[in-house]
Amino acid sequence: MWRVKEAKARFLKWLQAHAEHNGVLTLSKASLVMMSGSDLQDALLLPEGSVALVTNSAESQSWAHFSMETYSKNLKTKLLGHTVLFAEIVTSTMDLLEGLTVHLPRDMGLLVVATQQSQGRGRGRNAWLSPLGCAMFTLNVQIELNSKLGQRIPFLQHLVALAVVEAVCSLPGYQDIDLRVKWPNDIYYGNLMKLGGVLVTSTVLGSTFHLLIGCGFNVTNSNPTVCINDLIQSYNLQHNCSLQPLSCAQLIARTVNCLEALIDNFQQGGPESVLPTYYKRWLHSGTWVRLWSEDGPEVQVMGLDHNGFLQVHSKEQGVVSVEPDGNSFDMLKNLVVIKTH
Repeated sequence: MWRVKEAKARFLKWLQAHAEHNGVLTLSKASLVMMSGSDLQDALLLPEGSVALVTNSAESQSWAHFSMETYSKNLKTKLLGHTVLFAEIVTSTMDLLEGLTVHLPRDMGLLVVATQQSQGRGRGRNAWLSPLGCAMFTLNVQIELNSKLGQRIPFLQHLVALAVVEAVCSLPGYQDIDLRVKWPNDIYYGNLMKLGGVLVTSTVLGSTFHLLIGCGFNVTNSNPTVCINDLIQSYNLQHNCSLQPLSCAQLIARTVNCLEALIDNFQQGGPESVLPTYYKRWLHSGTWVRLWSEDGPEVQVMGLDHNGFLQVHSKEQGVVSVEPDGNSFDMLKNLVVIKTH
């Protein structure tokens, strides 16, 4: 836990240096107001869009749906996720980091976790439902443009979705829980139901991508679809075993662990270092789909190309790539479609 304490001290020092004299740090979509736990009653008087940032909370503190101690015990990273901001309810975890991360030093490893979001965001203009029991976080990651991943940045959303699946399936005994990655950035139960998704936004400053990774996945909430603990319970009944349910804090920490490892592997070995694991977990190998409409050309899914785009094969055009931005699989109609608004 010393790493978390050290990161917190660095972050507070940075905040104090950059906040206004009244302890307010103004961001693009929110304001952080630094205060001690004893002053929390004043938070009720804060203007809309302002969030109280308690600077003296204990590293072992727990809330009803998130245990900081559990998170810290499970976090094994060198950098990512060492500085944690936790909120019971926010508009969006993205809002608390937008406009902030480009100014942060590289060694902060900042992560925002929320119990609920009132305005959670998905891809495009989609809303993300945020019930209690859903693991929701935004992680700040910095990637150099001239690195292997920086030159193929669309891969990052695939790595995040894969990290969520690996966070569960790399646990001893949990390897057969049927979690899957759906292109480009969803987490699924088999090919049946969506359990979570990923949203990545980026800002380029100098030679660095400053990326915000927003992620949400169902852990203990059975609605609106199913959750990871439902799958574990079902697996226990089918196989007469007793795998323990998992918590949001545990799985957020393990996801960050897996993501850092996947990024490190990619930076050293490029796409080939992660694609075997990705293909093991994804839904689509050999799938036949139609492009754009029910009358569109029928193609077979081949995999990902060197940029992280979907690669398909058609008799007419051979192998072509479909960019993930704005496209998705319609699992019911078996199409690759362009999203419209």
